[in-house]
Amino acid sequence: MNQNNPSDDVYGRARVQDSDELKAYYKELEALGAGALWTVANDIEPWEPRANCVPMLWKYDDLRHLVLKSSELVTPAQAGRRVVYLVNEKLRHISAAVGLLYTGIQVTRPGEFTSAHRHRASALRFIMEGKKGYTIVDGNKIMLEVNDFVITPNSSWHEHGVEADGETCIWQDGLDIPLVNMLEANDYAVFNGQQPLKSPVNHSPITYGCAGLVPADPDWDKPYSPLFLYPWKKVYPALLEAQKVNEINPCDGILMKYSNPLTGGHVMQTMGAFIQLLPAGFKGKAHRHTGSFVYQCAKGKGYTIVAGQRFDWKERDIFCVPSWAWHEHHNASDTEDACLFNFNDLPVIESLGLYQEKTMDDK
Repeated sequence: MNQNNPSDDVYGRARVQDSDELKAYYKELEALGAGALWTVANDIEPWEPRANCVPMLWKYDDLRHLVLKSSELVTPAQAGRRVVYLVNEKLRHISAAVGLLYTGIQVTRPGEFTSAHRHRASALRFIMEGKKGYTIVDGNKIMLEVNDFVITPNSSWHEHGVEADGETCIWQDGLDIPLVNMLEANDYAVFNGQQPLKSPVNHSPITYGCAGLVPADPDWDKPYSPLFLYPWKKVYPALLEAQKVNEINPCDGILMKYSNPLTGGHVMQTMGAFIQLLPAGFKGKAHRHTGSFVYQCAKGKGYTIVAGQRFDWKERDIFCVPSWAWHEHHNASDTEDACLFNFNDLPVIESLGLYQEKTMDDK
């Protein structure tokens, strides 16, 4: 029963040897919906954090034609949301990519749109391809470009589409569906018709995403960011500027958090997101931490070693890092930088006091 024990003689760990009498006793307990703690203690109280999934890599080149094929087979109206979801081989029973996080790749053709809907789960998007895509969040229409990051917070009415004169759009979805389902708190509703627009197009990024300025008297009382769009045309230059005046983190290069401009905190209550720049030739130091992470390569190419496995990635490839897995990021180019986007469950981990981290040389 002992697992990862530094010593079999450590007091407080279960070391009971089964006997016929004990086995009969366990059956009596089981019949009453009970059990003996010492039979499961070493599994439910591990010596250190333990993930229930494995690291995985999803190659965009392998998936892209199948994502596009879905647009030939079903309409948005038939599917509700036309998405190819990515599932961890150990988490198929909850449709999760890593930990309690879900991710998928959605496709929308010019002139198409999804019906407005809402759900208790929070959602986010990272745009991969296309032109003139848009999202409408609680009546705020926002235009999308490649590598933009957009949030659709829990219980907000939202819909997505592509203008008739645009190009087919593909983006990565991220949701906390497995978490909210695990808490038995999820729900789903469909809007009766199309959302009426409540503000000018791009009102949110224009109002809250300008050079660190926010309204002096913001009329905002929601627990998530009022900034629904974080455009790549501002994010990437910010990374380059940060690189000029900051030391390179040995584990993550230049790491920046997408934040709520009113609080400086995470963008939503259950999911956070980061963008990082790995300078040319960067060789990351191995580290691990609690929290589950889903990555997408936004720029460049490289590889990440997760729990001893090497995953080579390039633009649009997606991979996951389970909680407490040793991992290190490497830029494969000596002349060009690389950028990784990730979303994670850190808001939950941190708010519950469960965050811990360690680098390879920590004692």
